[in-house]
Amino acid sequence: MSHANAFLSPRGRLALARLVVADGWSLRRAAERFQCSPSTTKKWADRYRAAGEAGMVDRSSRPHSCPHQTPTRTERRIIGLRFTRRWGPHRIAYHLHLARSTVEAVLRRYKMPKLVHLDQATGLPVRREPARRYEHDKPGDLVHVDIKKLGRIPDGGGHRRIGRQIGRRNRSAMGYAYLHHAVDDHSRLAYSEILCDERKETAAGFWNRANTFFAAHQITVTRVLTDNGSCYRSKDFAAALGGIVHKRTRPYRPQTNGKVERFNRTLAAEWAYAQTYTSEAARAATYQQWIHHYNHHRPHTGIGGKSPIGRVGVHNVPGNYT
Repeated sequence: MSHANAFLSPRGRLALARLVVADGWSLRRAAERFQCSPSTTKKWADRYRAAGEAGMVDRSSRPHSCPHQTPTRTERRIIGLRFTRRWGPHRIAYHLHLARSTVEAVLRRYKMPKLVHLDQATGLPVRREPARRYEHDKPGDLVHVDIKKLGRIPDGGGHRRIGRQIGRRNRSAMGYAYLHHAVDDHSRLAYSEILCDERKETAAGFWNRANTFFAAHQITVTRVLTDNGSCYRSKDFAAALGGIVHKRTRPYRPQTNGKVERFNRTLAAEWAYAQTYTSEAARAATYQQWIHHYNHHRPHTGIGGKSPIGRVGVHNVPGNYT
């Protein structure tokens, strides 16, 4: 489709065709005037003779017939299996000995809803609740605190390097690393450490250091959100919080602590499993470097493409966060 202001827009084509048909210009002379080829000039002149001004618009390039299109009988079998069995493209393709892309194209053409949008019991479309998102107005209004257990990597590598069977056996002997996180709700600024356990003394000490980190960035924490783990219900953690309000998530509702859960997913994809590490020490040595990248350089779509440290600067004095 041509641009509205192009030289050979429908209005320009009409002027070109009229030069040939009405004014008697030769094809070559009209082509030179409009800086196009004689064959293009002939095309628009012929369309003008056949259809008049209406022939100057673009026509669809879709072919009148497609000999390689999936037969109607096969399409009906695909739609039938989707209705009666509620199978996905993989299983339908395997059952009918077709390519998965063929099945997906047929389902798209017939505007079939995805299985995730259907009730599994009745097969009818369901209306799901839209995701309810929230964000506090300024840094420090709420800090999400959580612990992520991560299987340690044995010397020589885990199952990603030396095979699943050996890697699993080695992993069971290595135990877990405990990643303690504190993520600011508004800016997504994160403070995190790899520690050896999740006891109350460890959690309390971590919060003291995290609070110092936020204070160094001119962030005064007024409220902390945690799950209902025993370390967060202890007197040690309460003493570490001091006058900070302590909120807890609803049981079995991890999405309540969604900011730190999303941080865990990013951490797993971009650091923990992003490359093959030969040992736990090798992976741990890169952690604070990755945290720096996360805070200072990585853009976040949830905060308009800014980095966390950049969003902190909107509310605090710039120039203190290099």
